[in-house]
Order: sequence, then C-alpha cells, then structure tokens
Amino acid sequence: MLLVLFASCGGDGNNEGQNDLAGKKVFRYNQAEGLSSLDPAFARNQANIWATTQLFSGLFELTDELYTAPNLADTWKISEDGLVYTITIQKGVKFHDNDCFEGGEGRELKASDFVYSFKRILDPATASTGAWVFRDKIKANENGEIAEDWVTAVDDYTLQITLKEPFAPFLEILTMPYTFPVPQEAVEKYGKDFRTNPVGTGPFKLQTWKENNTLIMVKNEDYWRKDINGKGLPYLDAVEVSFINDKNQELLTFQQGNLDFVSGILSASVDLILNKDGQPKAEFEKEHKCKIFKEPYLNTEYIGFMMDKSVYEDPNHPFLNKDFRKALNYAINREELVSGLLNNLGRPGNSGIVPAALPSFDEDVVKGYSYDTKKAEELLKKSGYDASKYPSFELYTTIQSKDIIEYLKNQWNSIGVDVNIQINQVPQHQEMVDNGKVKFFRGSWLGDYPDAENYLSMFYSKYYAPAGPNKTHFNNAKFDSLYNVAKETNDGFKRFDLYQQMDNIIVDEAPVIVLFYDEVIRLVHSNVKNLESNPMNVLKLEKVDKGDAETLAASTESSEGSEVEIITE
Repeated sequence: MLLVLFASCGGDGNNEGQNDLAGKKVFRYNQAEGLSSLDPAFARNQANIWATTQLFSGLFELTDELYTAPNLADTWKISEDGLVYTITIQKGVKFHDNDCFEGGEGRELKASDFVYSFKRILDPATASTGAWVFRDKIKANENGEIAEDWVTAVDDYTLQITLKEPFAPFLEILTMPYTFPVPQEAVEKYGKDFRTNPVGTGPFKLQTWKENNTLIMVKNEDYWRKDINGKGLPYLDAVEVSFINDKNQELLTFQQGNLDFVSGILSASVDLILNKDGQPKAEFEKEHKCKIFKEPYLNTEYIGFMMDKSVYEDPNHPFLNKDFRKALNYAINREELVSGLLNNLGRPGNSGIVPAALPSFDEDVVKGYSYDTKKAEELLKKSGYDASKYPSFELYTTIQSKDIIEYLKNQWNSIGVDVNIQINQVPQHQEMVDNGKVKFFRGSWLGDYPDAENYLSMFYSKYYAPAGPNKTHFNNAKFDSLYNVAKETNDGFKRFDLYQQMDNIIVDEAPVIVLFYDEVIRLVHSNVKNLESNPMNVLKLEKVDKGDAETLAASTESSEGSEVEIITE
C-alpha cells in the first residue's frame, strides 16, 4: 500500500551545482517515478500533472473544497440547452518569454490559443493521452465526425465551445491540465521537443531540466495574478524537483531537511507517522516541527467481476450470479482490513463506488455491505454454488496489493470459496483487465475530475474497455437511463439524487466489491505557509511562501486553515 504524503519542512537543502538558488525561496520536492513530459497534452500521471500545473494554467481550477473556480476565464455563460459554452478570458495574460516569439518576448494569450490547443490534443499526430476529455462530448457533423467549428474564437478574448449533448460536469473537465493553452509558435519551433521546452502562462517557467536528475522552475516575473494586498504572485523564487527513485532514500532526504515535500512513502514507514488507531503521532510532529493531516483522497479500491456473458463457456458461471457476488461482498470485514492492513489509512468501503470525498457521497442513502458471514453463507447456498465444479477461482492483482488479496482469500475461504492469487506487473495487469482477458481482478479508480459521474461512467454500457472505463462490461438499462439523464442535469441536488440511485444499482447488482476509499496524509512544517491541498492531490505552489522556521512559525500556526485570496485587475 502506497501512502500519499504532502510534507514541507525546514532546511536550506541546497544541492551541489545549484548555487544560483542560494539565499532564494526555493520549494523542493521529489518525483520518485520520474517525469516523462512537460507538455500538458501528456499530463496523464501525477508527475507530469504536478510539473505542468506550475508552468501552465487553465480556464478553471479546483478549490480546496473541489468547487470549480475561474483562473484564465473571466466570465462564462452556458446556453439554456446546455450545449454552448461562451467564455471570456482575462486580458493582459502573457506567455513566458521564449525564443519562439518575435524578439523573444512572450506575447499576450488570446482565445485562438485555446482553439489551437484544444484541437491539438484531438489531432492523431499529437497522440495526446487526453483526447478522451473532448472526443465523445463535442459537436459532431451529420456524419458523426467532429465538427470543425466545435470550438471557435469569437474575438481575441471570447471562446465558444459547442457540445453534441449536455454534459453537466464540463467545467470540471476544463480544470484538467490537458486543457491548458500552449502557443502554436512554440509547438512549431520545438516539435516533439516541446516536451522539454514548455512555454505556458503559469506562475513558474522552466530554467533547467536534466532528465532523471533535476528540474528547476523559476518565478515568472510577468505572472498576472496578485494576492488580496496587490502583491504579485508567486511568493517563491523557484521550485526544484529531484528524481530519487528509492523511496527510502527519498524519506531520508526529507528527514535531513533537503526536501520540503514528500509524496508517497512505503507502507513499512507508516508507523513513523501514525499510531495504530490511525491518528498522527504527536512525537513525530514535535520532532519535525510539523503538523500531520489525514484527509479523504479521490480513489476507490475494489475487486471487479467480468459481467459479459459472452466470455464465459458456462452460462451459469458463479460470477454471473448476483447472489454469489453478494455473498463474497458480505464475507469481507472491511473495518478489520482498513485497521489491520492499512493502519487506519483509509475508510471502509461501506457504501458504493463513489468515494467519500465527493459531495454526493452519503452512506445513509447508498448502503453497501456489512460484515455478515451468516448472510454470506445463505446467499452462497441460494446461488447454487457447487464447489466440486468450481473448486477455485483465479484472482488477478499486482505485487503492491498482495497483502490485501491474501486477506480477502482468507475471508472467502471461511465461507467455502477458494481463490488462487495471480500476480502480474502493473502494465501487464492493466492490459489484461482493459482487454477483458481476466474475469476476477483487483482494480482502483482515481478520479480524473471531482464529479461522481467520473466514477459511475465505469458502468455505462457504451463505455466498454479498452475504449472506455467500463472494465466489468456491466450492462443495465435502468442504470444507463439514469446516467443519460444525470449528465444533462445542471441542478446539483437533482444530479446527486440520480447519482445515488445509480450507485444503489451498483451495490445491488454487485459487479464490483468495494474495499475502501483512500485517504491522504499531509505533513506541513513551520517554515512553509499556504500549501493548499484537496482530495484530487493537486499541487499548487503559486501561493506558497517559505522562510526560516523562526520567521514563519507563528504566522503558520495562527493562519492554519486560512486562504490567500487572489484578485485580478
């Protein structure tokens, strides 16, 4: 189990060869899994997203509470039919200075830059991993092909986007890094090397990237945003990213004061930070002069069943029997799983697929499965399960989940169901699951954007994997009908009600066994201020300030939980 940690601490931590950063306010973090691109068209994972979020900016952004707020957007209007989005952008926003521009001076951002950037990620020549964010949503012509005018620049500061059908969470889509604008001049000048020569409108700009060694981003002096007192952002002079791939070494580097931020530690290190009851260790906070926060994280862990009858030789296979699937659900002690294996870092999956961090979550309305072996045995008997015909089942997972799967195996053995664990490498596991090669598998869903639709789309019958997220091939007419209504419903409360009805269908039909909802640990030391967080695990550094512990200790404690407001001119 990998924990996600936000941490900031004291210490100069200057590395040899980085003397130009001496005496500067530098925020340092490590990226253990490496960084593949600084092009937002390829912001598919945490490493790429965190870096591009500092270099680029989008029309909208997420608040700490997961609400959608304007960034480069100034005003916006949605047509009554929910199809046309008219967005005016901020004036005076400039791209970073770069040789791709005449005279090397960054030019002003225009609406046409969004038109170019949005169409670029749909261009097969780009091969962007983010084409899906627009592909099935935007205006099509009579032949079903994407219409040329699905996105247009009405004038220099007005952008218009037309959908083929209403999609209520569309503004959330526009918070994703895939939609960050890039200048055509830079893409044409650098070609494929744009990945190492990013030009954006973000609070920081690239100074140096030595791949697998170090990444340095320095303050964008022309950044357009200011705080409530009129002071220009960002406060930091630079951001330095290291690439230590050994997680133990990364943690040691943090403890030595040479990192301000750590994300993800090995499960063996959990006891350093949390007590057995899952609460922060006071002695750790005292020793490292920090605060520990444990909060919800938008990730649901589950076990999936293949629901497509066509892949089974036996039409009466146990996995196709709802009572059998329910029996396996009732046989799991989720509270014990979370407390014993996860050190209480997580929330038992006692509701549906929608995680606890989303506003539509309500476990009183969507009631999942409690631990009830008697009921499990009754349902197993009702299903007609014949152990002599099916003495065991293959359950596919990865090495990272081995302990959890072994726990589940023991739980199911107690009701007379045997499981053989098949462990594969992550890429192989993903390929097998996506292509329907396995019938019983470990899965997880980390939200792309903070709306329950993103999780419920996993069960929409038109979204079968590998082209879509429906890895179980679940097909339910009532669910599909509710999904179609929900994605066109702008009223939040009505949409929440529809989401809960859909989630209840998933609980009842049991195409998955929800295990737990992830949580995130965040550590913040006294010399770092305003390090924001939200359940999407977004890293935003434009409002972060840093100084010596004595200077900022009191202000950090007194402003705990406060926000730095942003104003626009």
